[in-house]
Amino acid sequence: MKYIFVTGGVVSSLGKGITASALGTLLENRGLKVALQKFDPYLNLDPGTMSPYQHGEVYVLDDGAETDLDLGHYERFTSTKLTRKNNTTSGQVYQQVLDNERKGVYLGKTVQVIPHVTDEIQRRIQVLADDAKVDVIITEVGGTTGDIEGLPFLEAIREFALDAGPHNVCFIHVTYVPFIKAAGELKTKPTQQSVAKLREIGITPHILVCRCEQPLDLELRKKVSMFCSVPQEAVVEHKDVEHSIYEVPLMLQRERLDDLVCRTLNLTVPQPNMAHWQEIIRKLIAPQHRVRIGVVGKYIELQDAYKSVYESIIHGGVANDCGVEIVKLDAEDIEKDGADKILKGLGGILVPGGFGERGIEGKILAAKFARENKVPYLGLCLGMQIATIEFGRHVLGLKGAHSTEFDPNTPHPVIALLDEQREVTQKGGTMRLGAQPCQLVMGSKAQLLYGAFVVNERHRHRYEFNNDYRQRYEDAGFTFSGTSTDGKLVELIELKDHPFFVASQFHPEFMSKPNSPHPLFRGFIAATHQHQHNKPL
Repeated sequence: MKYIFVTGGVVSSLGKGITASALGTLLENRGLKVALQKFDPYLNLDPGTMSPYQHGEVYVLDDGAETDLDLGHYERFTSTKLTRKNNTTSGQVYQQVLDNERKGVYLGKTVQVIPHVTDEIQRRIQVLADDAKVDVIITEVGGTTGDIEGLPFLEAIREFALDAGPHNVCFIHVTYVPFIKAAGELKTKPTQQSVAKLREIGITPHILVCRCEQPLDLELRKKVSMFCSVPQEAVVEHKDVEHSIYEVPLMLQRERLDDLVCRTLNLTVPQPNMAHWQEIIRKLIAPQHRVRIGVVGKYIELQDAYKSVYESIIHGGVANDCGVEIVKLDAEDIEKDGADKILKGLGGILVPGGFGERGIEGKILAAKFARENKVPYLGLCLGMQIATIEFGRHVLGLKGAHSTEFDPNTPHPVIALLDEQREVTQKGGTMRLGAQPCQLVMGSKAQLLYGAFVVNERHRHRYEFNNDYRQRYEDAGFTFSGTSTDGKLVELIELKDHPFFVASQFHPEFMSKPNSPHPLFRGFIAATHQHQHNKPL
């Protein structure tokens, strides 16, 4: 087993997750089996209860784990299937250590960060290694080198490397080389300081991945090499990409990052064939068609709040050789200014998932606009519930129809709390979570898009369609095209007299990849192009 540890320095949000994912892509295309893992130093047990303003989106895995959004990058860039073992937080580590102490596992010893906390971190690496059955594990350590909460993780990987032995561990440090505009030059001092801090802990990186806005010239690479004790060829340029994060694997391949890693780990494997990845980039940079999609959300100013949604829209564009302009629309603006003014001219409308009452009426107006004007509509989780409320109010005449999440006293609770959720008091990890089978109705738009009759999709919600209203909806042309296998829970809806009006209770954005776009997003983009240009793709 080979191990790669990716750390970061200088500032946060450097793109360690993208770097780790892109490296995973390159190694997979060399014929290696790869697993990726994320260590998050915060004390929350998981990000499930954290605000998007704090953490961006929560990425849900098949087994129901609520995880860091970087795990979304891992799954999108590679073929790996992740579980809760692939994401560890300080909260989980300390909880396990304290549980062990209460059970007497430590035989009366004083419980300390070293060795007990660091041993637990190493154990989690080993558990993944034993279960994953892969050639290489890439572990990203979240946070920034020097942060006090990250020190136990850095100490743990230092100790782990000693036990793993030479040529079995590769340390990659992602750092920042800022361009000082007034001076007109790149500065290496932050990188030097970051590596010095890492070396104080006992880790000397094998490779430096330098994030920068301007190219690294030969003299600068020599300087970084000398002051950081890294071979010159191991100073890797990671410039900001121009079009898409999916350019990063090809850029790092040109910098020979995968060659450096394979040499460090004594891996003899063929060069990667990236022809299929190059075709993806071609479709992103020079697509044959173009469309405009409006995403109506609550956290629209936050790029990471709907990260998987935006990426899946792009994947749908790749599937149709279609460039996508994503227009980010605040639901509250629709409430103030009206749907006609805000939504006119869009090829399609998407309402993503979310929680809380703010912006709900604006999203309902967006669904109404899409239904009445035959604009392609894709609703995700809350977006399905919004479509249900809108149809109940304006087609079925159910005055005051709503979800009990937003109006517990609504006269028509068309969306209501799941039965098993009624006695739940804790917020973390208690929703309907993870992959669940969905039975599709033969001949429905969804079934034709999937090309299957049963699919597995990931959920994250507490509320569902209220079956007391099912017959009334069906009689009015509201089709329940997907249900749980026992038929009790509504998973997919669509409208019969509409070119594309599809909404899911699950989150299809968690199952989409650039080289395997999700069927619902592929169909949505195709319908959007037909609506916007009056012709099929």
